[in-house]
Amino acid sequence: MTDRKRQPNGPIQAVLFDLDGTLVDTAPDMVAALQKLQRERDAAPFDLELARANVSNGAAGLVRVAFPDVDDNIRADLHRAFLQIYQQQLCVRSRVFPGLDGLLAQLEQERRPWGVVTNKPQALTDALLVALQLTPRLACAISGDTLPQRKPHPAPMLLASRMLNVEPQHIVYVGDAARDIDAGRAAGMATVAAAWGYITEDDDPARWDADHIARDPGELTQLLAKELR
Repeated sequence: MTDRKRQPNGPIQAVLFDLDGTLVDTAPDMVAALQKLQRERDAAPFDLELARANVSNGAAGLVRVAFPDVDDNIRADLHRAFLQIYQQQLCVRSRVFPGLDGLLAQLEQERRPWGVVTNKPQALTDALLVALQLTPRLACAISGDTLPQRKPHPAPMLLASRMLNVEPQHIVYVGDAARDIDAGRAAGMATVAAAWGYITEDDDPARWDADHIARDPGELTQLLAKELR
């Protein structure tokens, strides 16, 4: 774990997570949906590792990886087709990242609320959380279409703060993309870069200006154990 900037202003009372690549390993199902689309369209094979690294960029990012040379109209059609396929196999192999379920249980035992702020569309977010049996456990779930603004805009973070009834300075936001850190910092939250997430080779969490970098869920648990005391 790397400590970089500032400590939270007072004890941490709640934790928010990005979804894809931070809380849940959704890459197996999203890449499988992309492969099915590629076969249906008789397209050239794509780089599986590059696709996995782009899962945090959502359906649009994945379609760009698999179909880099199509025009905007075709890409829009591919985007819709991808979402239709993905909805049908949303949670076949997706799982909470190893080590995080214990952290969630600890937060719940200590009566510290946790939630999700993601750019994933609400229909997909809700269905995934239900399939993983997380819905009864979390205190809020803000999706990419909950508000007109989405990350890196701070509005979704501030809405989550209000839903949690916790001031932003007492919340930690954990995410695996620069936009996550930008959104959390703009909202006044402490931030942790999830270096175990979906990060491309040319990206570097050290450049995101996060308050902390956690290499794996175990390091995140250790960090929060200190901050929650």
